Amino acid sequence: MYDDETAIQLFLEAKSVYEDRNMMKWNTGFFLSEHTSLLKKDRKQQAKVVLQKIRMDSDDIDRTLFTARQNNQPVAIQLEQLDENGQYQPDIIGMIYGHDELGIYVGNQKVGYDEIRNVEITTIKKWNELERSEYE
Repeated sequence: MYDDETAIQLFLEAKSVYEDRNMMKWNTGFFLSEHTSLLKKDRKQQAKVVLQKIRMDSDDIDRTLFTARQNNQPVAIQLEQLDENGQYQPDIIGMIYGHDELGIYVGNQKVGYDEIRNVEITTIKKWNELERSEYE
């Protein structure tokens, strides 16, 4: 039999050799399919890169916005700002609902004239025109 001191020494030696993965070995089995699909969707969203569009001058921006308002057409606006990864954010897409001396109201957002990098007249897809990957 082992005395207490020898047993403790044996335990410490075994512990230094054995690497316990703690809860890691249990966590993988507990993900639900909803969790997995949300993780995939999040990874896909993070991997999406928004390409830089041509910087328009203020006259071209004004003309495009005026045409869109006159013809009641939706616009796609790329803002001048970058996110924390140095990437452009997805375009703001929607109808122009109003304007003032500082900017326009697109959808539920106010966009300052000085924030606009590029604007183009676009179409808004209806839900039944979207591909499955666009709304999942």
